[in-house]
Amino acid sequence: MSASPTDLPIQVAALYRFTPFPDPAALREPLLAACNEAGVKGTILLAPEGINGTIAGPDSAVEAVLAHIRALPGCAELELKTSRAAEMPFYRMKVRLKKEIVTMGQPSVDPTASVGRYVSPHEWNEVVADPDTILIDTRNDYEVAAGQFKGAIDPKTETFRDFPAWFRDRRDELLGQGKTPRVAMYCTGGIRCEKSTSFLRGEGVEDVVHLKGGILKYLETVPEDESLWEGECFVFDERVTVKHGLETGTHALCRACRRPLDEKARQHPDYVEGVGCAECITERTDEQRARYAERQRQEELAAKRGVAHVGATLPEKELKDGGDWEAEWGPKF
Repeated sequence: MSASPTDLPIQVAALYRFTPFPDPAALREPLLAACNEAGVKGTILLAPEGINGTIAGPDSAVEAVLAHIRALPGCAELELKTSRAAEMPFYRMKVRLKKEIVTMGQPSVDPTASVGRYVSPHEWNEVVADPDTILIDTRNDYEVAAGQFKGAIDPKTETFRDFPAWFRDRRDELLGQGKTPRVAMYCTGGIRCEKSTSFLRGEGVEDVVHLKGGILKYLETVPEDESLWEGECFVFDERVTVKHGLETGTHALCRACRRPLDEKARQHPDYVEGVGCAECITERTDEQRARYAERQRQEELAAKRGVAHVGATLPEKELKDGGDWEAEWGPKF
């Protein structure tokens, strides 16, 4: 019999808080020292607008770091979601300074000043079942591919910074004429919705709501037989996806393009573990694929020796634009 999620030894804590940090650089070293002393791993982002990250480790280690974070200015009411993992889902600990803790590229958007109305997971079904509600998934295309709420609009964005242009281009189509409908939005853990609802309110949309705690809190608390969620939820660590009850899902990650792949995608003749998949075969050069193949070989050799291979890197696209791997709590690598 496999272990239940509550029996797994590693706690994974996804956290964020929008709060003014006049000097985030001054917070970095003490926070990194606290993380290293406790022995947790993961990625934490600090910016003038607040903190965002995911850390993992034994319960006592994670709690020690959370205590340090809650003592930071404005962080007592930290937004936190926890889950369990059989193995450490991160290789190292990083605390990074950023312009934004989730990159939207809209300087006027301030979630500390105005956001949409929070809707609890238990209220969510009633809200989205209303035919006058427009339900928008604020995540990116590769995330939506793994699963989404029934009836949600998929913007098909590549990064979160694309969302404002998408909304402005389709505003009239979405909202129509006359009475403005309610707009409901959701994301993985809630952080992107803090910004997207703030953005919509700045665009003059008053009736905006978002799922408190995001998909993760919904899957954790709403019984599967009452759920409107279809598929699995992409997460930003080695679990790749989670299911109801936050059990680890069935998807694997393409190491070239970072897309989540279900079993059917992994059976495609263009899929080569560690090298590429059918979706990215035309997006990578022979030189890149050769480099990925060598990386995969080194990882397999390291696994045989019983050690972790830490030479893997994010694809060039993610490294260049920051992507959303660090927007929703950071990559493993």
